[in-house]
Amino acid sequence: MPGWTQILIVIVLIVLLFGRGKISDMMGDVAKGIRSFKKGLSDEDENQTAQPHPKTIDATVSHEESAEAKNKASNG
Repeated sequence: MPGWTQILIVIVLIVLLFGRGKISDMMGDVAKGIRSFKKGLSDEDENQTAQPHPKTIDATVSHEESAEAKNKASNG
């Protein structure tokens, strides 16, 4: 487990390599990405609640058709 001094040295090196401006830009981009992700999730939830429930179709099965299909299958 790294100590506090090692963590501090790594942070200083990162700031020196990237500079304060790039780090703040990256953090801003991360925040925009998170906001966009949350907005996408909320839009998806709204779309799901706005869609009506699928309609059910009442259908009856004719036993005559079933018998004819069985006869054709056994004969052919």
